[in-house]
Amino acid sequence: MRLLLALLLGLAALSARADPMDRAAMERFVYAPYGLGEPVNDKGVWELLNSGGGLAGYAFETALMAPLPGFSGAPINVFVMLDLEGAIRDVKLIAHNEPIFVSGLGEAPFRGFLEQYAGRSISETMVVGSAYGSAADGSGLVYLDGVTKATASVRIAHESIMAAAREVAREKLAGVSSGPPARPDPDYDEPLDWDALVDQGIATHHLTSNAAVDALFAGTIWADDDPAAGEAPDAPYLDLWVIDIGPPSIARAVLSPDTLGELQRFLDISPDEEPLLLIESGRHGLVSEDFVRNTAPDRLAAEQDGLPIALRDADLLVELAAGLPDALQDGTAMILRTDRRLGFDPSREWTLKVEAVRAHGMFQPAIGRQEILVSAQTPERFFLKPQVVQTLPPWREAIRGRQTDLLLLCGFLVVLLIAVGPLQKHIARRPALTPLRLGLLTVMTGFVGFWGQGQLSIVTPLGVLRTALEGGSFAFLLYDPFSLLVWIAAGAGFVLWGRGFFCGWLCPFGALQEFAAHLGRRLRLPQIEPTPRWDRRLKGLKYVVLAGMVATVFLAPGKIDTVAEIEPFKTAITTYFQRAWPYVLWAAGLLALSMVLFKGFCRYLCPLGALMAIGGLLRRRDWIARRKGCGAPCQLCRVRCRYGAIEKSGKIAYSECFQCLDCVQIYADPKQCVPLVLTARKGRPVAPLEPAE
Repeated sequence: MRLLLALLLGLAALSARADPMDRAAMERFVYAPYGLGEPVNDKGVWELLNSGGGLAGYAFETALMAPLPGFSGAPINVFVMLDLEGAIRDVKLIAHNEPIFVSGLGEAPFRGFLEQYAGRSISETMVVGSAYGSAADGSGLVYLDGVTKATASVRIAHESIMAAAREVAREKLAGVSSGPPARPDPDYDEPLDWDALVDQGIATHHLTSNAAVDALFAGTIWADDDPAAGEAPDAPYLDLWVIDIGPPSIARAVLSPDTLGELQRFLDISPDEEPLLLIESGRHGLVSEDFVRNTAPDRLAAEQDGLPIALRDADLLVELAAGLPDALQDGTAMILRTDRRLGFDPSREWTLKVEAVRAHGMFQPAIGRQEILVSAQTPERFFLKPQVVQTLPPWREAIRGRQTDLLLLCGFLVVLLIAVGPLQKHIARRPALTPLRLGLLTVMTGFVGFWGQGQLSIVTPLGVLRTALEGGSFAFLLYDPFSLLVWIAAGAGFVLWGRGFFCGWLCPFGALQEFAAHLGRRLRLPQIEPTPRWDRRLKGLKYVVLAGMVATVFLAPGKIDTVAEIEPFKTAITTYFQRAWPYVLWAAGLLALSMVLFKGFCRYLCPLGALMAIGGLLRRRDWIARRKGCGAPCQLCRVRCRYGAIEKSGKIAYSECFQCLDCVQIYADPKQCVPLVLTARKGRPVAPLEPAE
């Protein structure tokens, strides 16, 4: 056992993090019209180019930015294409070692799950599994269908994708919102006119004089490059009105019916755009003579919360409503648009940046720019503002999705713990011990195994070991709360009884072997009973298998799924024998072997059993009572123990005890226990060597 521990520590030094894929590998995942640009960092992020060579987004792999370990201990690596607006263009599987997908269900369901991300924005709130709310309530919740029997694995993949995408968005797409944006309420109606817009601050007015602009350029080479400003210092350089016309009530108050109709048709086509009306009556004019309609305005910009807001001309001819002041009617009016999905919240304060531009010199003049800042905000009453959906943490989602199963499992475990704990002696004394045990094993196999998919596997502790050595997160254990609860019960069993509670009562495949053994006896098949020497030798094999699997995790982690197939659990329990014939032959062969060699796999080959035996060292007591006569002269318990867990001396080898209670039954039966029979003949009581619990 010390040798095995030394091997684990030695192999830790050999583990290393994966390197990002090279250009050739990344280009295999990028499809036309996109192309791969230059690498952005050393974490697997690359520029994504459009057909014209311009930046279209980013392509990246998730393993280095979000190395959440899967059940093998290795991250699930996924390729993601993210455009500049925060929309996911494609998601593809690169590599993984999730046991259920490697050769159980196959990768097709996993790849099908990943196809659901295409077209989704990272500003949407996506959850995996059963809905606990309504996707149609305006909350922005999006439900992704999980994969039956593999929900924990796809949750890990989902968290990896979203964590990596949000990291890229934070660094490269600063304007992308992380929650559902506010949008105009189409049903809100309020009678408004121009005076009401001004009085209530709905229409924002900003006035900057020529003198104020001169002050901005004071001390620069452009200070005297605007003679008109010097001639009329008090005249307005910028006389600007800013009005958000997304809300219908506001739009009706400032636009003519024809323009209002054009705007509505535009919004029907582009419902995520927020239209902003600018009216300028000063000298600035909003845009330069070189401005091209339907493009970004060259002298206007905007920001909110310190992040840029993308503005673009809506390409609509603007006619103002009758009744507006003549100064506005004679001014320059244009409608800009911005996409709310990119982070703009019209119900909160934002800032319009108006550039004052001057040129110095006749040939190749030097251009000077100064910004005039205009703050604007529209009252919240005009908008529907969904609250950001506070999704449950993944582990709570997993618990909520299986709460009924978890409650039933808790009830079953409590009953089982009481049965093999306080009621142990009472059950053992009953003649119907075997039928009662088989009944409990039947319920356990059907509910914990086939229904609950709670078959524990050596893959999980190996993943825990690798995660611990690499300093990763153990959160992946919480993604499968049903199995985690079985692990907790097994851990409690370590302290109380050693490995026996799990191996004897909670392992579905172990129960199948026991059923096979009883069937073999009913069929009167010849039984194989290794000699004590060979029994000891064969029991050492499982430790060799465990050590080999640990070595594989660190020396060749890509092969761990292959060597893990020594466990037939996935074939027999997870996939109901619906796999390729070599796997089915192996699992069925082990069950057939159990018909003649009692639980041969459990006793001699099971790496999880080896780990459970090591974990059994946590046992704090010798719970099986012994008498002085046990072993000399009585050998009945040793002969009856089909696990070979009782030595000739009568001592219990708890590392091999499966808690079948046969020896407990013999100990309590005055007709079977030889020391009791002999003492009864002599007419005096027998003191136990160890107290019965």
